[in-house]
Amino acid sequence: MKDQKNKSILQRKRAVKRNLQAYTFMLPNLILFTVCSLYPVVWTLKYVFYQYGGYGTGVPRFVGLDNLARVFRDKVYWESVMHTFTYGFGKVLIIIPLAFFLAFLLNGQIRGNGVAQSIVFLPTIMSSAVMGLVFYLLFNAYNGEVNKYLMEAGIVTRPINWLGKDQAMKTLILTAVWGGVGNYMVYFIAGIQQVSEDAIESARIDGAGRLQTIWYIIIPMLGPILKIILMLAITSAFHDITNVMVLTEGGPNNSTMVMSLYGYRYFFPISAAEATVPQYGYGAAVSVISAVIAGAVTLGYLKISKKMDSIY
Repeated sequence: MKDQKNKSILQRKRAVKRNLQAYTFMLPNLILFTVCSLYPVVWTLKYVFYQYGGYGTGVPRFVGLDNLARVFRDKVYWESVMHTFTYGFGKVLIIIPLAFFLAFLLNGQIRGNGVAQSIVFLPTIMSSAVMGLVFYLLFNAYNGEVNKYLMEAGIVTRPINWLGKDQAMKTLILTAVWGGVGNYMVYFIAGIQQVSEDAIESARIDGAGRLQTIWYIIIPMLGPILKIILMLAITSAFHDITNVMVLTEGGPNNSTMVMSLYGYRYFFPISAAEATVPQYGYGAAVSVISAVIAGAVTLGYLKISKKMDSIY
């Protein structure tokens, strides 16, 4: 009896020691998670209920649900929500088919494919701020390179205002596609390389053409990786902010204002025309509502994709 008790005590000590080692290894990550992720979330949720302009502006004043009520009355904010959906839908509609086409084109052992893949992937490792600045210089209405070549080729007779109200959103979508297509291409290449060669060969023996093989064999077998790619494309559309900030600052006349930038500007005014005193409380309320919208869209996508899996 005594031996069993001593054995049990020894096992518990060993278990505690193993757990202690595990928690010791986890501690740095837990500290970083708490400081960099958990604390800012708690801080944001707290100031939703306060009117506060930052350090040096006095003590935060409790206002209850006033900030949230103001969000629901804010016409510009809800316009920014619609712009976010327009931007996200346009980006996904272009970038997914283009990434798949490039992956299918550049997959394989053909000479030069590695270099071509590297060139397509290169923009994804470029700073978003630099990329936005490059596109600003390219699409500048007065001395941009795009207008210069279009006019020299005789395609247009006068400069197009690519960053004006009518064209700015299209330019933003084009920038996002150029900067992200290489990333999704790599995912597609990884998925295509996992497709069974036997299935493709069987389709060819049965008389399936190239397009039929792609549509009925390759794309269905890419289902799992396609779900991941769509998820990444959808969620990234909700927090793309740098390109918008550099190219248009949400203008002209808020025509390219997106949710993430609209909340950001109440913490850090992005131009001299903005209010000089930040509104942390209202910015926190905008951020929380935006997070709820993004979360709802993500959950909706997950439910739809799950239903599609059950059908097929």
